[in-house]
Amino acid sequence: MRPIWKGSISFGLVYIPIAVYPATREEKLSFRQLRKTDLSPIRYKKVADADMKEVSADQIVKGFEYERGNFVILSDEDFQKVKIESTHSIDITDFVDLEQVDPKFFYKPYFLEPQKGGEKAYALLHKALTGTGKIGVAKVAIGNREYLASVKPDGLFLVLDLMHFAHEILQPAELNSGNSTAVNERELKMAQTLIESMSVPWEPEKYKDEYRDALLEIIEQKAQHREVEDKPVAKPRATNVVDLVKVLQESLNRAQTVKPKRSASRNGNRSTATLVKQKRRAAA
Repeated sequence: MRPIWKGSISFGLVYIPIAVYPATREEKLSFRQLRKTDLSPIRYKKVADADMKEVSADQIVKGFEYERGNFVILSDEDFQKVKIESTHSIDITDFVDLEQVDPKFFYKPYFLEPQKGGEKAYALLHKALTGTGKIGVAKVAIGNREYLASVKPDGLFLVLDLMHFAHEILQPAELNSGNSTAVNERELKMAQTLIESMSVPWEPEKYKDEYRDALLEIIEQKAQHREVEDKPVAKPRATNVVDLVKVLQESLNRAQTVKPKRSASRNGNRSTATLVKQKRRAAA
Protein backbone atom coordinates (compact mmCIF):
# COMPACT_ATOMS: atom_id res chain seq x y z
CA MET A 1 0.00 0.00 0.00
CA ARG A 2 1.41 3.39 -0.97
CA PRO A 3 0.97 6.47 1.24
CA ILE A 4 -1.14 9.30 -0.19
CA TRP A 5 0.60 11.95 1.94
CA LYS A 6 3.61 12.30 4.22
CA GLY A 7 4.12 14.87 6.93
CA SER A 8 3.85 15.06 10.67
CA ILE A 9 1.52 15.32 13.64
CA SER A 10 2.31 18.18 15.97
CA PHE A 11 0.81 19.38 19.23
CA GLY A 12 2.54 21.60 21.74
CA LEU A 13 6.23 20.91 21.16
CA VAL A 14 5.63 17.26 20.15
CA TYR A 15 6.50 16.34 16.55
CA ILE A 16 5.64 12.91 15.09
CA PRO A 17 6.63 12.07 11.49
CA ILE A 18 3.85 10.03 9.87
CA ALA A 19 2.60 8.62 6.56
CA VAL A 20 -1.09 8.62 5.61
CA TYR A 21 -2.75 5.54 4.07
CA PRO A 22 -6.34 4.92 2.89
CA ALA A 23 -8.50 3.21 5.52
CA THR A 24 -11.50 2.48 3.27
CA ARG A 25 -12.25 1.74 -0.36
CA GLU A 26 -15.36 2.07 -2.44
CA GLU A 27 -16.18 -0.94 -4.56
CA LYS A 28 -18.64 -0.04 -7.27
CA LEU A 29 -19.16 -1.50 -10.71
CA SER A 30 -18.00 0.67 -13.59
CA PHE A 31 -19.85 0.77 -16.90
CA ARG A 32 -18.90 2.23 -20.29
CA GLN A 33 -21.36 3.90 -22.60
CA LEU A 34 -21.41 2.20 -26.02
CA ARG A 35 -23.01 2.79 -29.40
CA LYS A 36 -25.84 0.31 -29.67
CA THR A 37 -25.18 -0.77 -33.28
CA ASP A 38 -21.54 -1.92 -32.93
CA LEU A 39 -20.70 -1.51 -29.19
CA SER A 40 -18.13 1.17 -29.98
CA PRO A 41 -17.15 3.05 -26.76
CA ILE A 42 -18.41 6.62 -26.49
CA ARG A 43 -15.83 9.35 -25.87
CA TYR A 44 -16.42 12.77 -24.38
CA LYS A 45 -14.91 15.84 -25.97
CA LYS A 46 -14.25 19.14 -24.23
CA VAL A 47 -15.85 21.90 -26.29
CA ALA A 48 -16.23 25.64 -25.78
CA ASP A 49 -19.73 27.03 -25.32
CA ALA A 50 -19.04 29.96 -27.64
CA ASP A 51 -18.53 27.97 -30.86
CA MET A 52 -18.80 24.27 -29.79
CA LYS A 53 -15.24 23.68 -31.04
CA GLU A 54 -13.06 21.09 -29.30
CA VAL A 55 -10.45 22.57 -26.93
CA SER A 56 -7.03 20.98 -26.39
CA ALA A 57 -5.67 20.46 -22.87
CA ASP A 58 -3.01 23.19 -23.22
CA GLN A 59 -5.73 25.76 -23.94
CA ILE A 60 -7.77 25.01 -20.79
CA VAL A 61 -7.39 27.25 -17.74
CA LYS A 62 -9.12 27.31 -14.34
CA GLY A 63 -11.54 30.13 -13.66
CA PHE A 64 -13.79 31.13 -10.76
CA GLU A 65 -17.12 32.74 -11.69
CA TYR A 66 -17.33 35.56 -9.14
CA GLU A 67 -20.49 36.88 -10.80
CA ARG A 68 -22.58 35.63 -13.68
CA GLY A 69 -20.48 35.61 -16.86
CA ASN A 70 -17.38 37.12 -15.20
CA PHE A 71 -14.40 34.94 -14.27
CA VAL A 72 -11.12 35.27 -12.43
CA ILE A 73 -8.41 33.04 -13.94
CA LEU A 74 -6.07 31.19 -11.56
CA SER A 75 -2.78 29.66 -12.70
CA ASP A 76 -0.77 26.86 -11.08
CA GLU A 77 1.51 29.57 -9.64
CA ASP A 78 -1.49 31.21 -7.97
CA PHE A 79 -2.38 27.97 -6.20
CA GLN A 80 1.23 27.59 -5.05
CA LYS A 81 1.14 31.07 -3.53
CA VAL A 82 -1.55 30.00 -1.07
CA LYS A 83 0.51 29.51 2.08
CA ILE A 84 -1.21 27.89 5.05
CA GLU A 85 0.40 26.38 8.11
CA SER A 86 -1.30 23.00 7.63
CA THR A 87 0.40 22.24 4.27
CA HIS A 88 2.88 19.68 5.62
CA SER A 89 1.66 19.09 9.15
CA ILE A 90 -1.38 17.77 10.97
CA ASP A 91 -1.33 20.51 13.57
CA ILE A 92 -3.51 19.57 16.56
CA THR A 93 -4.84 22.75 18.12
CA ASP A 94 -7.38 21.30 20.56
CA PHE A 95 -8.39 18.08 22.30
CA VAL A 96 -12.12 17.40 22.78
CA ASP A 97 -14.26 14.56 24.10
CA LEU A 98 -15.18 12.22 21.24
CA GLU A 99 -18.75 11.86 22.55
CA GLN A 100 -19.28 15.62 22.14
CA VAL A 101 -18.71 15.52 18.36
CA ASP A 102 -21.74 14.93 16.15
CA PRO A 103 -21.01 11.82 13.97
CA LYS A 104 -22.14 13.80 10.89
CA PHE A 105 -18.87 15.75 11.06
CA PHE A 106 -16.74 12.66 10.26
CA TYR A 107 -16.62 11.46 6.67
CA LYS A 108 -13.32 9.89 5.55
CA PRO A 109 -10.77 7.97 7.67
CA TYR A 110 -7.08 7.34 6.94
CA PHE A 111 -4.53 5.19 8.77
CA LEU A 112 -1.53 7.01 10.22
CA GLU A 113 1.77 5.13 10.31
CA PRO A 114 4.71 6.40 12.38
CA GLN A 115 7.91 7.00 10.43
CA LYS A 116 11.45 6.40 11.65
CA GLY A 117 12.10 8.19 14.92
CA GLY A 118 8.44 8.84 15.67
CA GLU A 119 7.38 5.44 17.05
CA LYS A 120 7.58 6.32 20.77
CA ALA A 121 5.73 9.63 20.48
CA TYR A 122 3.12 7.94 18.26
CA ALA A 123 2.55 5.17 20.85
CA LEU A 124 2.38 7.75 23.63
CA LEU A 125 -0.26 9.82 21.83
CA HIS A 126 -2.26 6.66 21.02
CA LYS A 127 -2.33 5.54 24.65
CA ALA A 128 -3.04 9.02 25.98
CA LEU A 129 -6.03 9.49 23.68
CA THR A 130 -7.32 5.99 24.47
CA GLY A 131 -7.11 6.65 28.20
CA THR A 132 -8.80 10.04 28.11
CA GLY A 133 -11.53 9.33 25.52
CA LYS A 134 -10.50 12.44 23.63
CA ILE A 135 -9.60 13.20 20.01
CA GLY A 136 -7.22 15.76 18.60
CA VAL A 137 -8.79 18.42 16.38
CA ALA A 138 -6.50 19.59 13.61
CA LYS A 139 -6.17 21.22 10.19
CA VAL A 140 -4.49 19.46 7.26
CA ALA A 141 -4.03 20.33 3.58
CA ILE A 142 -4.33 17.47 1.08
CA GLY A 143 -4.68 17.91 -2.68
CA ASN A 144 -4.87 21.73 -2.74
CA ARG A 145 -7.60 21.81 -0.13
CA GLU A 146 -7.56 22.41 3.60
CA TYR A 147 -9.58 20.06 5.77
CA LEU A 148 -10.76 20.02 9.31
CA ALA A 149 -9.67 16.67 10.74
CA SER A 150 -9.42 14.62 13.88
CA VAL A 151 -6.74 12.29 15.18
CA LYS A 152 -8.18 9.40 17.18
CA PRO A 153 -7.14 5.90 18.29
CA ASP A 154 -8.53 2.93 16.38
CA GLY A 155 -7.28 -0.50 17.44
CA LEU A 156 -3.47 -0.43 17.34
CA PHE A 157 -3.29 2.62 15.07
CA LEU A 158 -4.06 6.29 15.06
CA VAL A 159 -6.60 7.35 12.45
CA LEU A 160 -6.84 10.69 10.70
CA ASP A 161 -10.56 11.30 10.09
CA LEU A 162 -11.30 14.14 7.67
CA MET A 163 -14.23 16.22 8.88
CA HIS A 164 -16.78 18.66 7.56
CA PHE A 165 -16.57 22.27 8.65
CA ALA A 166 -19.56 23.55 10.61
CA HIS A 167 -20.94 25.50 7.63
CA GLU A 168 -21.05 22.27 5.58
CA ILE A 169 -23.44 20.55 7.99
CA LEU A 170 -27.02 21.10 6.88
CA GLN A 171 -29.71 21.89 9.44
CA PRO A 172 -32.98 19.99 8.79
CA ALA A 173 -35.17 22.86 9.96
CA GLU A 174 -37.85 22.18 7.33
CA LEU A 175 -38.06 18.42 7.93
CA ASN A 176 -40.67 16.69 10.04
CA SER A 177 -38.97 14.80 12.89
CA GLY A 178 -42.14 13.13 14.13
CA ASN A 179 -41.37 14.13 17.72
CA SER A 180 -44.70 15.95 18.02
CA THR A 181 -46.53 12.61 17.72
CA ALA A 182 -47.61 11.13 21.05
CA VAL A 183 -46.08 7.75 22.01
CA ASN A 184 -47.61 5.79 24.87
CA GLU A 185 -45.67 3.76 27.44
CA ARG A 186 -46.80 0.38 26.13
CA GLU A 187 -45.62 1.13 22.59
CA LEU A 188 -42.28 2.40 23.89
CA LYS A 189 -41.65 -0.70 26.03
CA MET A 190 -42.54 -3.05 23.16
CA ALA A 191 -40.24 -1.15 20.80
CA GLN A 192 -37.39 -1.35 23.34
CA THR A 193 -38.03 -5.09 23.83
CA LEU A 194 -37.95 -5.61 20.07
CA ILE A 195 -34.64 -3.75 19.81
CA GLU A 196 -33.16 -5.88 22.63
CA SER A 197 -34.38 -9.11 21.02
CA MET A 198 -32.73 -8.15 17.71
CA SER A 199 -29.47 -6.96 19.30
CA VAL A 200 -26.32 -8.91 18.37
CA PRO A 201 -22.55 -8.30 18.57
CA TRP A 202 -21.25 -6.04 15.79
CA GLU A 203 -19.94 -8.26 12.97
CA PRO A 204 -19.41 -6.03 9.89
CA GLU A 205 -18.34 -8.98 7.70
CA LYS A 206 -21.85 -10.46 7.72
CA TYR A 207 -23.37 -7.49 5.90
CA LYS A 208 -23.04 -7.92 2.14
CA ASP A 209 -23.74 -5.69 -0.85
CA GLU A 210 -26.56 -7.87 -2.22
CA TYR A 211 -27.33 -5.50 -5.10
CA ARG A 212 -23.72 -5.64 -6.33
CA ASP A 213 -23.63 -9.45 -6.01
CA ALA A 214 -26.91 -9.83 -7.91
CA LEU A 215 -25.70 -7.48 -10.65
CA LEU A 216 -22.42 -9.43 -10.98
CA GLU A 217 -24.45 -12.64 -11.30
CA ILE A 218 -26.43 -11.15 -14.19
CA ILE A 219 -23.20 -9.91 -15.83
CA GLU A 220 -21.72 -13.41 -15.56
CA GLN A 221 -24.85 -15.01 -17.07
CA LYS A 222 -24.85 -12.58 -20.00
CA ALA A 223 -21.09 -13.02 -20.55
CA GLN A 224 -21.67 -16.77 -20.84
CA HIS A 225 -24.65 -16.15 -23.18
CA ARG A 226 -27.02 -17.71 -20.69
CA GLU A 227 -30.59 -16.60 -20.22
CA VAL A 228 -30.96 -14.25 -17.28
CA GLU A 229 -33.38 -15.67 -14.74
CA ASP A 230 -36.26 -13.40 -13.75
CA LYS A 231 -36.41 -13.69 -9.96
CA PRO A 232 -39.61 -12.80 -8.07
CA VAL A 233 -39.68 -9.36 -6.51
CA ALA A 234 -40.64 -9.04 -2.84
CA LYS A 235 -43.92 -7.23 -2.26
CA PRO A 236 -43.56 -3.74 -0.79
CA ARG A 237 -44.46 -3.40 2.86
CA ALA A 238 -47.61 -1.57 3.87
CA THR A 239 -46.87 2.06 4.72
CA ASN A 240 -50.16 2.81 6.48
CA VAL A 241 -49.63 1.34 9.96
CA VAL A 242 -52.97 1.40 11.74
CA ASP A 243 -52.29 -0.72 14.85
CA LEU A 244 -48.69 -0.08 15.93
CA VAL A 245 -48.91 -2.37 18.97
CA LYS A 246 -50.05 -5.27 16.76
CA VAL A 247 -47.17 -4.69 14.36
CA LEU A 248 -44.68 -4.54 17.24
CA GLN A 249 -46.03 -7.78 18.72
CA GLU A 250 -45.80 -9.56 15.36
CA SER A 251 -42.23 -8.28 14.97
CA LEU A 252 -41.36 -9.55 18.46
CA ASN A 253 -42.80 -12.99 17.70
CA ARG A 254 -40.80 -13.16 14.49
CA ALA A 255 -37.56 -11.99 16.17
CA GLN A 256 -37.90 -14.63 18.90
CA THR A 257 -38.23 -17.44 16.33
CA VAL A 258 -35.40 -16.17 14.11
CA LYS A 259 -32.80 -15.47 16.82
CA PRO A 260 -32.38 -19.08 18.06
CA LYS A 261 -31.74 -20.17 14.46
CA ARG A 262 -29.03 -17.52 14.12
CA SER A 263 -27.36 -18.65 17.34
CA ALA A 264 -27.48 -22.30 16.29
CA SER A 265 -25.99 -21.41 12.92
CA ARG A 266 -23.08 -19.54 14.50
CA ASN A 267 -22.37 -22.35 16.94
CA GLY A 268 -22.48 -24.85 14.10
CA ASN A 269 -20.01 -22.85 12.05
CA ARG A 270 -17.59 -22.59 14.94
CA SER A 271 -17.86 -26.30 15.68
CA THR A 272 -17.18 -27.20 12.05
CA ALA A 273 -14.19 -24.89 11.94
CA THR A 274 -12.84 -26.43 15.14
CA LEU A 275 -13.22 -29.96 13.72
CA VAL A 276 -11.38 -28.97 10.55
CA LYS A 277 -8.49 -27.55 12.58
CA GLN A 278 -8.35 -30.70 14.70
CA LYS A 279 -8.24 -32.91 11.58
CA ARG A 280 -5.44 -30.82 10.10
CA ARG A 281 -3.40 -31.08 13.30
CA ALA A 282 -3.96 -34.84 13.35
CA ALA A 283 -2.91 -35.17 9.71
CA ALA A 284 0.25 -33.17 10.38
